Amino acid sequence: MLTVQRLSLDDAELLITGAKAHADKIGIPMCIAVVDESGTPVSFARMDGGKVSSATVAVDKAYTAAAARKATHEYNKVCVPGSLAFGIHTEVGGRLSTVGGGLPVIIDEDVVGGIGISSGTPDQDMACAQAGIDYFLSQRQT
Repeated sequence: MLTVQRLSLDDAELLITGAKAHADKIGIPMCIAVVDESGTPVSFARMDGGKVSSATVAVDKAYTAAAARKATHEYNKVCVPGSLAFGIHTEVGGRLSTVGGGLPVIIDEDVVGGIGISSGTPDQDMACAQAGIDYFLSQRQT
């Protein structure tokens, strides 16, 4: 029997709150997706002005981060011609994202979910995702 830790809806909303605050600070309206440890969506927010195409991208980034248990930018580094991982982005029906902005959410060394952000540059998306995780962890410890 397995015991599985997973994000709750309240947890997901904390992640979105933190990511949204950073997006507001940098002036980029983002699409923000949070999934549980299996990659199943828990919550989603498209800020006013967030790109329509970024909604799907954010969900796929979150899915990749949770299901693969690694940041999407880690795939980006190895998904180049000649690498054994080249083509990974075509797997799982094309859902695996290699674009920065998806981070796993880790509690006590367990991946409990993922957050995916899209609408800015990969660096902006990554910063918003990290801000979401930082806010979530700060609120969890209080």
